[in-house]
Amino acid sequence: MSGIALSLFHIFVVFPLLMYIAVFRGFVPLWVYQGILGLGIVLLVYHLYRLITKWKANSVTVWINAVHVVFVAPLLIYIGKNAYDTPRWAFEILSMGAFATLGYNLYGLVIIAQGLKTNPTLHEPRAQQEFQAENS
Repeated sequence: MSGIALSLFHIFVVFPLLMYIAVFRGFVPLWVYQGILGLGIVLLVYHLYRLITKWKANSVTVWINAVHVVFVAPLLIYIGKNAYDTPRWAFEILSMGAFATLGYNLYGLVIIAQGLKTNPTLHEPRAQQEFQAENS
């Protein structure tokens, strides 16, 4: 998935889902909690795999997978497992994570848009990494 598509996915799918769960808490259907439990498990496995492969490749973006493994997946698993018995603090952290997701991905779109003005080949993920490495 390209950087633009991934950012748009996080802005228009992930952010609203996390905010829906954080805001409506006790009014969310049980199947949503079961879904985020499953999603948390899938995210944990996927991002752990990506963390290991990016670590071995000395990737500059390995930290994103580490955040998902250490923060996002465990929180989703915790909320999904506890469902209606989840304490308020977990939903508050979920809403903070949702806003962090929104902010980071909007920022990423701005950076990509600026890069496309100066270098039209930056829509390719490899070119983005090389451009960021050169300008860091």
